Amino acid sequence: MAMQRPATRRRRGGAADSPSSPPPKAGRVLMICHSYYEEDARIRREAAALLSDGYEVDVVSLRQPGLPADERIDGVRVHRLSVQHVQGRTPVGYLAEYLAFLGQATFMATRLQRRRRYRLAEVHTLPDFLVFAALPLRLVGVPVVLDLHEAMPPFFRARFGKLDRPLVVKALEMVERASIAAANAAITVNDSLRDRLLEKGVPADKVSVVLNSPDAALFDASAHPRREFACDGVVRLVYAGSLTPLYDVESVIEAVGLLASGTDGGEQLGARIWLDVYGRGDSEARLRQVIARRGLEAQVHLHGRVPVEAIAARIAAADVGVAPTRPDDYTQLSMSTKLFEYVAMGKPVLASRLVTAERYFGRDSLAYFDPGDPRSAAAALRRLIDDPALRATIVASASARAGQYAWEREADRYREIVSRMVRTR
Repeated sequence: MAMQRPATRRRRGGAADSPSSPPPKAGRVLMICHSYYEEDARIRREAAALLSDGYEVDVVSLRQPGLPADERIDGVRVHRLSVQHVQGRTPVGYLAEYLAFLGQATFMATRLQRRRRYRLAEVHTLPDFLVFAALPLRLVGVPVVLDLHEAMPPFFRARFGKLDRPLVVKALEMVERASIAAANAAITVNDSLRDRLLEKGVPADKVSVVLNSPDAALFDASAHPRREFACDGVVRLVYAGSLTPLYDVESVIEAVGLLASGTDGGEQLGARIWLDVYGRGDSEARLRQVIARRGLEAQVHLHGRVPVEAIAARIAAADVGVAPTRPDDYTQLSMSTKLFEYVAMGKPVLASRLVTAERYFGRDSLAYFDPGDPRSAAAALRRLIDDPALRATIVASASARAGQYAWEREADRYREIVSRMVRTR
């Protein structure tokens, strides 16, 4: 998640926003994303990196109810389209939403190009075919970078079981290949995703990796009061992320129930263990049912989404960060940003044992549990609670590994990619 100063927002207008003002020395960059810019940490980090290099940045994004169509946020000009993301839609519903955004984004990008004269366009996925919104810019010589936040074919197969059919999968892979071909360069968020693309035939010199690691200026443990483990007599767990079927928050809730009741074979913790959940998504209703069925209203609290800037404080007030993920072809390729955020805040992490997590953090830097297994999660939590030396070892080891992937280094890599694309225009 990105480091952001308190939001400085104002409607478009005035000399500062004049499209006829002289272009900055570095030039202007257009970003297109089917997301809410104010909530998309990766895009905000990248925009901040570009601003620090002297670029002006414009963003075309979704529009939340109550927000203006045009606004400046921390120096970034945000143009919101009249499309909203609705979670829980059918595949047809999502496709209609994507196509509506694609059409409006193409029109907006074309109109902005006439006035702003961009040196680079960057399109953020999902969906991959959103890259075609930047096609009018590429036709006039503007290089286009496709930032692949996810692997689209495995993502949709995991998200919608009905799409897990040979013809549908083949069609998704064709769209993925065509989208990458339409861009001058591609970026992925981890090495596993890059390896997959290379196996699919994407040239190695076309795809780079910029990890989705947090900004250390925001996730700075020293900027928050230090909490000793369970210093108030309560072991506090925290989850900050989306509530969708891909993330197995349910298993963690069940594990909390086992620890609270002592049915895991250990001491009965009762109300001395809490799980605070920050996020929203189409799994929320089911999670509330699980909480009610297990009688865990005193232990598990769903708070909804909080602003990007508030996440670090929520983690600082906890004892253990949880990163539960269901294993499938998609999630085995993904890398949860939550892992980096918890580690940056000096917290031991309970995480699903997945290939990519072990690739970056090894086998001893996280408290792993078997995905989908509440008893395994409860056992891992019990070890963390009972063994201070284990907690200290995990925190130190994870911190050492995460230091290799700090956003400052990733930001330099991102700036180099942008600079190279602009130079070779």
